[in-house]
Amino acid sequence: MKSDNFLIKPAPSFDEPIEMLRACHERIAAQCATLEKLAAHLPLHGPDTQAQQAARNIMRYFDVAGPHHHADEEQDLFPMLIEISQRQCSPVGGRIASLLDEHRSLEATWVQLRAVLANVADGKTRLLERHWVADFVGAYRAHIALEESQIFPFAEACLDRQQLARLSAAMVARRTITPQ
Repeated sequence: MKSDNFLIKPAPSFDEPIEMLRACHERIAAQCATLEKLAAHLPLHGPDTQAQQAARNIMRYFDVAGPHHHADEEQDLFPMLIEISQRQCSPVGGRIASLLDEHRSLEATWVQLRAVLANVADGKTRLLERHWVADFVGAYRAHIALEESQIFPFAEACLDRQQLARLSAAMVARRTITPQ
């Protein structure tokens, strides 16, 4: 059998923290697409098994991975970039301030959406307000576009190996479960 001449891009590791953050963006975008499909599905089919599972998957992602992603940026990446930005008189620091505000807004919108998704996951008949979904998804897409077009390239250009290693270690530690 002849193989195709294409390569499947391997998933990034925490040794490549900026690529890992980009991969998180891809997963966020996928969950947003699922959320849009769910909003279209519910009026026609109600909270059937497929809708319940989709709601659970979306909640799991934005309850666990989403907060980790925001913490990666807020606690580790952004402080490094703000410091560099100030030394270089770069406008990136101001953009980061607006991204932090966007994180708070996205988190507040998530709280509203999550309450409805919990009802869907429990099989209760409830529609997702399409404007909530559109606002959340649109805000995330714009947020991701800014980070990927301006913040991540700045990080790749400015962060040295030690800073990238610190970012990587913090990301790993955030996701490591420690027994109590």
